[in-house]
Amino acid sequence: MDREKLDGWCEKGILGLVLALLVFGPLALGGVLPWQFLILEGLTLGAVLLWGIRLWASPRPQLLWPPICWAVLAFVAYASVRYFQSDTEYAARRELIRIIIYAFLFFVILNNLHRQESTQLVVLTLLFLGTAISAYGLFQFVTKSHKVWNMVSTYEGRAGGTFYNPNNLAGFLEMLLPLGFCYVLVGRLSHVTKIVLGYGAMVMIGGVVGTVSRGGAMVTGVELVLLCGVLLFQRNYRIQALVLAVALGGAAYVVAPKLNAARARFEDLNGAGHLAGDMRTRIWQSALRMWEDHRWLGVGPAHFNQCFPEYRPLEVQRRPNLAHNEYLNTLADYGVVGATLVAAAWLLLFMGVAKTWRFVRAAPDDFARKKSNKFAFLLGASLGLVGILGHSVVDFQMHVPAVAILAVTLMALLSSQWRFATERYWWRVGLGRKLGATVVILAGLTGLGWAGWRATMEDHYLRQASQQPAYSYEQIEKLKQAAQAEPKNYETTYALGECYRTKSSIGGDGYVNLAKQAMQWYKLGMKLDPHDAYNWLRYGGCLDWIGPQENGPEDSQSYFDRANELDPNGMWTTLWTALHYGAKGNYAAERTWLERSRRLVWVQNVAADNYLQIVEQRMTEAAQGLTLTREGLFPDTAAPWKSDDRNPNE
Repeated sequence: MDREKLDGWCEKGILGLVLALLVFGPLALGGVLPWQFLILEGLTLGAVLLWGIRLWASPRPQLLWPPICWAVLAFVAYASVRYFQSDTEYAARRELIRIIIYAFLFFVILNNLHRQESTQLVVLTLLFLGTAISAYGLFQFVTKSHKVWNMVSTYEGRAGGTFYNPNNLAGFLEMLLPLGFCYVLVGRLSHVTKIVLGYGAMVMIGGVVGTVSRGGAMVTGVELVLLCGVLLFQRNYRIQALVLAVALGGAAYVVAPKLNAARARFEDLNGAGHLAGDMRTRIWQSALRMWEDHRWLGVGPAHFNQCFPEYRPLEVQRRPNLAHNEYLNTLADYGVVGATLVAAAWLLLFMGVAKTWRFVRAAPDDFARKKSNKFAFLLGASLGLVGILGHSVVDFQMHVPAVAILAVTLMALLSSQWRFATERYWWRVGLGRKLGATVVILAGLTGLGWAGWRATMEDHYLRQASQQPAYSYEQIEKLKQAAQAEPKNYETTYALGECYRTKSSIGGDGYVNLAKQAMQWYKLGMKLDPHDAYNWLRYGGCLDWIGPQENGPEDSQSYFDRANELDPNGMWTTLWTALHYGAKGNYAAERTWLERSRRLVWVQNVAADNYLQIVEQRMTEAAQGLTLTREGLFPDTAAPWKSDDRNPNE
């Protein structure tokens, strides 16, 4: 095959794979589930492979390398070093894989999709996709639907579109709305296309409103104000800016009073919801304390959730998973060094925007400046990225793959516009650079491919385990297969421990052996995730359960002490500690810990309320000389033995 023809086919293949990435991610709940991200990972690796072929197939290969590339490489290197230093390898590895995938995608798009035709196709695809998802979201909002595809959503009546979390839909649309309006107002497109895009932009505004996302609505408003302001300072676009401002202002005046649900949510900033405003501030305070204790390097990649229980405020009894503020999350995970590298990448990006601003506007003709798709993209993408940076103050937008991939795509396409300002960032790719790039690509394909295969097998067995009866031997077998496929997953070892402990709690002749098997898995979990208090709690609970005649000199007290060091303000940790003292016959201490558990969660703390009644009865029985049976230590209806705070964002 002719080398130029092969090069052309590879370029088209890369474009097709990137478009598939950009479309699949948003349609697949944002790509947040493991199997969804594995597909995104596979598409990215396919694009990387085609890029490697292009380096050898192209007669005159070149590499576009603007300054932002150095910041991206530096952060990948830093994250890799911090991965090898991390306490919880599995969590850090998953984070590093995402970072490498996004970095590969950035370089692939930057060096292969910089043609104007490719950029325009990407933008139009995204705008039509955003319109379709917004229409689906408005249907959810109007009909008060509680479904996202065939999944039941806990955000009933809010427009999430194909995203599970409505706030993530708002973040996705924030990056597309300025692009839509810019291509309508200053782009060079046919009148029919502009009319369609104009209607689509209005539908996307409706989608943002339907999400009832306070951050989304505020950021969208700021974006549109900035857009009108920028165009007002461009002599040839003042009329368009005024028309847009009047149209949007009139629409807001008419529609806003009728949106009762949205208005109620705006008026009740601290009201009921999945994460009230005051709850966010408590989580932010914990993130700040975490960063202050690990100021320069942070606690480790994706370690905020692992370390959160140690910094848990009294008011937050569930794990938030993320800090709900990307800046604080980055500081907590990566410290000042990592945050500086991320900030440098963004700074270099916008420096490039400023440098290329006057080069991307079309030359003036006899009456006015010609319209330009280059300028439309530069302005729209820049405002979209400013919007996602603003929304990231109150949400975890960049931790949703579909949103992050869209941001990376816009950053790469914006960075490619450096070539309009100067030729200095084009590098000729000789044999040495070809070999170096090929080694990096092959290493990435091999490492990520192997990790992807392991993750695929693990996800397969975990999904099978979830379909088996709870705590059954069939479920245990599938969990063991998942643990064999991925031995570093601390959540799988904990689940196995829970299966064996639950079976042991039923009693019977084999209860001691079952408890000891549970203890083996909990012990392994302590090594895989040294920050998790629950392995220590469950291990200590098993020691209390089987009694001193079986555990020998090993004392459960040290395990409960360690658990309370790791999670000093946890309601479940406190409750389990209370039951530990009850198992030892120290009912006065049990009552003290139960009362503390009630203070931590004083509304609907049914478990503590029930146990306080039981401990009073126990104290009376002890005073009367009655003996407590072993079954009294593991009542079947005891919620704490089968519950914890491991379900984030509920």
